[in-house]
Amino acid sequence: MALRMEPNPLLAADQLPAFSAIKPEHVEPALADTLNANREQLEELLAVVEDQAPDFATAILPLEELGDRLSRVWGPVVHLHGVRNSPELREAYNRCLPAMSRYQTEVAQDVRLWRLYQKVGEMLADDESTAVNDGVIGGLTNGAASVVRHALRDFHLAGVDLPADKKQQFKALIEELAQLGARFDQNVLDSMAAWSCHETDAAQLTGLPASVLEQAAQNARENGLDGWLFRLDQPTYVAVVTHAENRDLRQRFYRAWMTRASDQADDNGERDFDNSATIDRILAVRHEAAGLIGFDDYASFSLASKMADSVTDVIGFLTDLAKKSRGAARQELAELENFAGESLHAWDIAFWSEKLREARYSVSDEQLRPYLPLDRVLDGMFDVLRRLYGLTVRQIDSIDVWHGDVRYYELTTADELVVGGFYTDLFARPDKRPGAWMDECICRKDIAGQLARPVAHLVCNFAAPTASTPSLMTHDDVVTLFHEFGHTLHHLLTRVDYPSVSGINGVPWDAVELPSQFMENFAWQPDVLQRLSGHHESGAPLPEELLGKLQTSRTFQAGLHMVRQLEFAIFDLRLHAEYDPQTGSNVDALLTEVRQQVAVIEQPDFNRFAHAFSHIFAGGYAAGYYSYKWAEVLAADAWSAFEEHGIFDPDIAARFRAEILEIGGTRQIGDAFAAFRGRPPQIEPLLAQSGIAGDLA
Repeated sequence: MALRMEPNPLLAADQLPAFSAIKPEHVEPALADTLNANREQLEELLAVVEDQAPDFATAILPLEELGDRLSRVWGPVVHLHGVRNSPELREAYNRCLPAMSRYQTEVAQDVRLWRLYQKVGEMLADDESTAVNDGVIGGLTNGAASVVRHALRDFHLAGVDLPADKKQQFKALIEELAQLGARFDQNVLDSMAAWSCHETDAAQLTGLPASVLEQAAQNARENGLDGWLFRLDQPTYVAVVTHAENRDLRQRFYRAWMTRASDQADDNGERDFDNSATIDRILAVRHEAAGLIGFDDYASFSLASKMADSVTDVIGFLTDLAKKSRGAARQELAELENFAGESLHAWDIAFWSEKLREARYSVSDEQLRPYLPLDRVLDGMFDVLRRLYGLTVRQIDSIDVWHGDVRYYELTTADELVVGGFYTDLFARPDKRPGAWMDECICRKDIAGQLARPVAHLVCNFAAPTASTPSLMTHDDVVTLFHEFGHTLHHLLTRVDYPSVSGINGVPWDAVELPSQFMENFAWQPDVLQRLSGHHESGAPLPEELLGKLQTSRTFQAGLHMVRQLEFAIFDLRLHAEYDPQTGSNVDALLTEVRQQVAVIEQPDFNRFAHAFSHIFAGGYAAGYYSYKWAEVLAADAWSAFEEHGIFDPDIAARFRAEILEIGGTRQIGDAFAAFRGRPPQIEPLLAQSGIAGDLA
């Protein structure tokens, strides 16, 4: 009797992923089948259009379909690798990376495809009906011209016009980079998982929140231990360095966090997760790849697809912002040390900052936390969406998910039309990478009358609920949630029909943070805070007195926060702009130099922050971390328009949605911002929002 073969869930690409059914053994066959099918259809398409004048519908739209199909197969694998990691999935993922990278570079270096896009681009340029105003016609987005323009740029950046031997060299480098980035991320995750802190003396844990202690006690019981077992996840780390009275405990956690995946890490001797060699190789490969394309350095290569014009412009922007902020940061550190009555180490800053904030404003995380249960915060955030854009969020319980904590929501209009959907995965787990992010699950697509509505993943690492309490948030957690929801809305509200330029696709990386940083502002508004707060036991809203104190604390240590982000941004840009293959990366020396230029808090010699800087070594922010500050200028200026007209003014909200959130990558962001604001962006709203007067250096 013949064996019945179960269908591969990754190949059911016309529906939401069946996450619970996806197993590691599905990954390689699904990807191989999809890549083979795509290659065959590419050849068929090229044969058909070879002897005829290609147009956008017959030549480019099928290519959009092929890219979307591949994304539907590979996207769930990448997502699960981040949120439900296992040795078996990791092995399958790593084995697939070369094939995936090889295919992408192969397509991007195909001269026949390049020439096809060139021909269609020439046709669009001659056809006034589809090329008016850079792809925007009658106020509605037409992405055809943008699809072609972005593709032609990307062909060049992938080396399509290189000699054959250089193409192969570039392809090999890109394949290696994909594997190096995965190794970097996996080392960070493994280093965190290998570390723990077991404590049996309650006196050593004074000051820690009850929810953190309850989780640690549960961890200990599950491992057959007495007392408390702390893991190295972000909520636990933040809680310890912010609240632990025991300075040695703070130092222990600080050292563990700041030495993750480095030569200084204590990984219990299980294995070596040091990222030092991986960092060196990533930088070398990036530099070599950029050189093949004709760029002096990887930073210049990175900026070729961004809003900023040059490395010099970005360094000037960051340096000027540092000059305006460093004096305030120095003053804030002096105030903090005066309050503490001693010079402070790096692991003391968060603890004494919380004490000072409480003393100055009579408000603390632990006062606020009982009023910010996650479910209430979500309801309040969804209410903001309704008031801004008239959209409703409703939970759908029948959707397959990858973990019991995951929820799925639909976004609908007032007349019940579904705009899109999104998953939330909000709690820290050992098999989940740290941080918070939004990623696309399905891109909006409307081709040949077949509409695919956008779907997003909204992922955070908040403290999980315990047996006795729901998940209780700090206000920083609330701001983080609003930030990621801003990215989610950017993905879901697009009106662009072509996946390669819909949602966040095609948006310059140094502008992609605009919607997310803009949304953070709502988490500080009194009306919003009242609606999203409610004591988890009594249901009482956040007391007005506490609310007022929280608001006045918004600019607390804004200078210190500003120079910290500028430190990361300048380090990242200089690391890629100044790399010399003769001398290597010199990561630690450069970071020390940047800190001397920008930072005011002295870091210990063991600090190896760069070894877990996944944004630039495993994410999309290489030579682009400055994007946070670049986009923050746009976001603060956009928010000032809402302040001028009323933060829920329907006309200003509609204009922001139409000019910023809906357009995807179909317009130059500078033009789009000017259309919304009526002028180019200005830096003054950011300085005012941060409470920074200017040059106090």
